[in-house]
Amino acid sequence: MSSDFDARRFKAMERAGFNRIAAHYDNAAHLRASLQDALIAAAAPAPGEHWLDVASGPGLLARAMAPQLGPTGSVLATDIADGMLAHARRSIDASNVLFAATDAEHLCTPDVHFDGISIGLGLFVLPHPDKALAELRRSLKPGGRIALSVWGAAGTVPLIERAQQCIARLLPAPKVARPSVFRFGDPAYLSAMLTEAGFGRITLEPHDFHCRFATADAYWDAFLALAGGATEALSRLPADKQQALRAAVADDLADLADDDGYHVPASTLIATAIKP
Repeated sequence: MSSDFDARRFKAMERAGFNRIAAHYDNAAHLRASLQDALIAAAAPAPGEHWLDVASGPGLLARAMAPQLGPTGSVLATDIADGMLAHARRSIDASNVLFAATDAEHLCTPDVHFDGISIGLGLFVLPHPDKALAELRRSLKPGGRIALSVWGAAGTVPLIERAQQCIARLLPAPKVARPSVFRFGDPAYLSAMLTEAGFGRITLEPHDFHCRFATADAYWDAFLALAGGATEALSRLPADKQQALRAAVADDLADLADDDGYHVPASTLIATAIKP
């Protein structure tokens, strides 16, 4: 990142953004249901195991894992956005799901404690992912596993990129660049990061899915329900600028239009690895 990048300010913006969209993020999760199912299948939580779900948001993975872990197992849902976790507490009715507001780069977790750790669409949001991976490894038991998902490479995620293109057309470039959400879409790069963090038996599997939107407006709402810090930044624009973006995004979606609206694809990677 640029020497001008302020990680603390970036995290504050992300926290504010994800707090703002907590309920919307949860309500739009069905659009990515196949990815969540694939990630949980790769994680393979088993009865009696203790899991840590990092960047848990509204607890989507924790909620789905809880029945598989059973009454003797548990999952600790963590996130820097306390509003996300507050929403999760209200919506999850499971006694084996616990919650803690904590920074993924500075986890409040004991050493060598968890059987597994999940992080769904979260690693790329972190300004120092190497610190987060070190924290995950510290928190795992020997032989423990991680399972994570990330967006694919730039050019393969129109679900995110078409909104970004619209923003880039209509707004000035930011003074300080944000970390790219596509930076782990290169399998070789992601594998190298996991190796350098001390993980072994790394597997990477692509997972592609599509979302259907009846209108460009529905697509824009779905982007705002996903984008965290970007959504927070856009919310601070004058109302006319916000409306101009909403109206203009149809141009960026034009090649994805069909008779029923818009068919928007997205590519992701699912990675698993073991702590030796």
